[in-house]
Parts: sequence; structure tokens; C-alpha cells
Amino acid sequence: MPHIWGVRTTWRTVGDGEFFCPGCGGDRSYLRRIGRHRFALLGIPLLPRGTAGTVVECAACRTCFRTDVLGHPTTTRFSAMLRDAVHTVAHAVLAAGKEGIDGSGTALTIELHEVLDPLAPHLAPAGSEDILLQGARIALADGPYTPSEHQTLAAVGRALLLSHEDTERLLAIAARTPS
Repeated sequence: MPHIWGVRTTWRTVGDGEFFCPGCGGDRSYLRRIGRHRFALLGIPLLPRGTAGTVVECAACRTCFRTDVLGHPTTTRFSAMLRDAVHTVAHAVLAAGKEGIDGSGTALTIELHEVLDPLAPHLAPAGSEDILLQGARIALADGPYTPSEHQTLAAVGRALLLSHEDTERLLAIAARTPS
């Protein structure tokens, strides 16, 4: 027997885009939807009864998520962020080895933070360590670390949210490892 009265939720789409769906495990289209509870009589929504909040609905699996899921980069964006990080770290280490950290050091540190700060929260510790170690191997290609190279690599470690102790440990390991 159908319900004569009750509360129904009606949804209105207010946006769309692409996100990484934790349900599907890939980049998917989404609908951003706002829900409103309404008192319904004979299945017809009549009187407003409050909001149901905002959700992100995956267009593929139809699973709904809280809007904070949009803070995670898509696979495509994450790949671009990694590529930019490796390129920027290599550039900073090469520039430090060539010129030393002087007036350009501040610009390099700013550039490192602009590229690494958005990426760092999404990296596993091993990923952060690998980026630092790649920079260390570049710095060591022409001999031991120069003071400016060491300072640049320390800035990379900070931007990647590595502790000072972990950064120094990794730089020491890289220096002892034959290339």
C-alpha cells in the first residue's frame, strides 16, 4: 500500500565536472547536487522541510560523496603535478649548483613551494622521499653537495613535508650510494 504522506528529498543539480571517484577508482564525471526535504502528500512534494545538504554524485556508479572529495586531484591532474614537481626540483638543483643560492635562491624557493605545496598532501611518504632522492642524485652527478645544493634540497624536503631529520637521512643515503 503506498504511503499517503511522508518526507521526500528532491535533488537539484548545481554543477558538474570531473573528479577522482573513490567508489569507481578512476577519473569520472560528477554532478554536484543540493537536496531539499519536502513534506509529500500522495507522493507529491509540497512543503519545504529543510535541506539535505550538498553531495557529489558520480555519473558512472551513482554513488554520492561529501563535497570534500573534490579536493583530491584527478589522476590526470596528479600526473601533471608529479611531472611539474620533478622538473622544478631538477631545475632548482641545477640552478643551485651552477650559481649558488643568492638572489635567485628566493625565487627558486618560491617556485618550489608553488609547485610542491599542492602536491605534498597527496603523496605517500615514499613518493615524497623519491622526489627528494631524484634531486639529490642530480646534485651529486658532479661531485659532493655544494652548500647551495644542500640548502636547495633542504627546501625541497620542507616543501614535501619531510622532517629535517628524514631529509638529512635521505641526503646522506644518496651521497653514500654509488651512481
